[in-house]
Amino acid sequence: MTTALITGATAGIGAAFARRLAADGRDVVLVARDVKRLREQATELHDRHGIEAEVLAADLAGEDGIAAVEARLSDPKRPVDLLINNAGFGNKGRFLDVSMADELKMLKVHCEAVLRLTAAATASMRDRGRGGVVNVASVAAFVPRGTYGASKAWVVQFTQGAARDLAGSGVRLMALCPGFVRTEFHERAGMGTDNIPGWMWLDADKLVAAALADLARGRTLSIPDPRYKALMGVVKLVPRSVLGGVSSRAGRKYGPQ
Repeated sequence: MTTALITGATAGIGAAFARRLAADGRDVVLVARDVKRLREQATELHDRHGIEAEVLAADLAGEDGIAAVEARLSDPKRPVDLLINNAGFGNKGRFLDVSMADELKMLKVHCEAVLRLTAAATASMRDRGRGGVVNVASVAAFVPRGTYGASKAWVVQFTQGAARDLAGSGVRLMALCPGFVRTEFHERAGMGTDNIPGWMWLDADKLVAAALADLARGRTLSIPDPRYKALMGVVKLVPRSVLGGVSSRAGRKYGPQ
């Protein structure tokens, strides 16, 4: 039986990955900050699917949290075969409206933690000749939209570059770029969602199924919905100067309220 480690596991996309992987018979290591929710989730997955569900409370915005997950990923006695780097958050407000401390916290979680955990996981996976990493980014990576979009663009570029470097090693890496998903993400950031059109919302469980299928196909980038694939195709054709203005207006309409 193989083991998957999921960060940001207690809600949204992370919880959907945990449900799907446990249902597939994988043991799971659940990583998040809330110990109570982690234990409740672990008990539910164990009772429903008969798998082992390990709890690791860690805040990836801090050195101790990242180091704790690095250590778990590097443990040769308890190998992790699949890493889902899902932890992340959004900040409410435009550039300079958000405190520098919060901006740096975002980069810590979205970039430094992803880099370090991917390195810890893939080093062990390469030695074993197998394994996979899914780094959750966003379609925001493809439009100029502040620190959040920039950090997710970094995730995409880093993941695809690392995937090329590890080609032939048996280790697969993929950046997952969803659109709007009904999770706790917007609520935590204080963002309104009433103005977001219904067609733009994705189901987390269907998203995860599509992502895992793309990983199995060896893709390094997954935009797991035809609607967003078409939208991103249009984005590629729009000049960056125009796209910046559209992105800014869309952010004010569909982002923080």
